[in-house]
Amino acid sequence: MVHVGIGYDVHQLVAGRKLVLGGVEIPHTQGLEGHSDADVLLHAVCDALLGALGEGDIGHFFPNTDPRWRDAPSRIFLEAVAQKVTERQSRIVNVDATVIAQAPKIYPHIAAMKKCIAGALNLAETRIGIKATTNEQLGFIGREEGIAAMAVAGIDRP
Repeated sequence: MVHVGIGYDVHQLVAGRKLVLGGVEIPHTQGLEGHSDADVLLHAVCDALLGALGEGDIGHFFPNTDPRWRDAPSRIFLEAVAQKVTERQSRIVNVDATVIAQAPKIYPHIAAMKKCIAGALNLAETRIGIKATTNEQLGFIGREEGIAAMAVAGIDRP
């Protein structure tokens, strides 16, 4: 039976940090603030997969109070979540995600993001969907103060 989970994450943009989205470093004047690399896309995908497993969120497994995760690449979180799926005798069917950012433009980086996520999940790139949109200059995202991502994931579970 296929179980579906949803995930959402948001982080503030700040000076002095690299911008990492979908495991890919993207040239930009600011990066996302967070305990790890603050990759909102990978965090949302982790939460979607964990939700499909009926588990807690990413913070339950990788708390921002644990110094081991300081500046950690979020790909390790995604790989660990994929391992949880396997341990539960389950299989990831697909992942679909949307990045919400006024700037920078995300489209030129989507292929690399799909490759990174597919690699971390041991999944064909054709099973990964990534889209990008702006917030039409509305709210904190529209003012370029932060970036958000949402994701859904399907898992075939016994």
